[in-house]
Amino acid sequence: MNNTGTSREQRKLHSLLDQGSGSTWWAPGAIGWWIGILFAFGSLCFVLGAAPGYVDAVGGAGDGITFFIGSLFFTSAACLQYFEVGNAPGSLSGDTGADRRWLIWEPRRIDWWATLVQLAGTLFFNRSTLAAMSHQLSATQTNRLVWRPDVVGSLCFLVASWLAWAEVSHCRWSWRPRVLSWWIAGLNLAGSIAFGVSAAASHIVPASDQPRNVALMNLGTFLGGMAFLVGAVLLLPERTHTTAVPAMA
Repeated sequence: MNNTGTSREQRKLHSLLDQGSGSTWWAPGAIGWWIGILFAFGSLCFVLGAAPGYVDAVGGAGDGITFFIGSLFFTSAACLQYFEVGNAPGSLSGDTGADRRWLIWEPRRIDWWATLVQLAGTLFFNRSTLAAMSHQLSATQTNRLVWRPDVVGSLCFLVASWLAWAEVSHCRWSWRPRVLSWWIAGLNLAGSIAFGVSAAASHIVPASDQPRNVALMNLGTFLGGMAFLVGAVLLLPERTHTTAVPAMA
């Protein structure tokens, strides 16, 4: 899961779509609240799926369903975030326009690219987790139907996280621990790296018909999911904090 961070100005503009609805922890009328909640539930599914002892408790089928459900939460949140970013005003005037759009073309905006690439990554995770629920695949089939889309999805998350980090930091590196968006972008970048490590370790070795490194695969998924979970929860106070700002700094 990878909830992209944005610059301070863009986050203020995005908050106009929420129109000040709800509190920090309960705001079902706010699109930003749903983005955080859906990303959090998706991340929690990946944390559970990779947690020690979980597969023994629920079985391989239950573990696969957990990952698949988590990927659906990711996709739902990524769709909403793409919608939110695409419909944010294009200038600091605060005019969002009368209509909401799903088909959006804003190639000059880094946050648009970040959410688009992230959405594509979630679709690859949908495909890989769905295929992983089949226990009749050979090693070659597993690498083609599960491992490859998992790697591509992880790369998409990494690119999206890096774009979000670059926008929040305004450079390759920054130190802004008092800014929530900095923490969110940093946690998502760390989570994406962990997911990438997990994907690399999950390649099936034909000779043994087992992942290359099961421990590293599960650890990467668990730590990545935890980073995404914390980042998703931080989206909730970030939403109310930015909504509370009445004007541009």
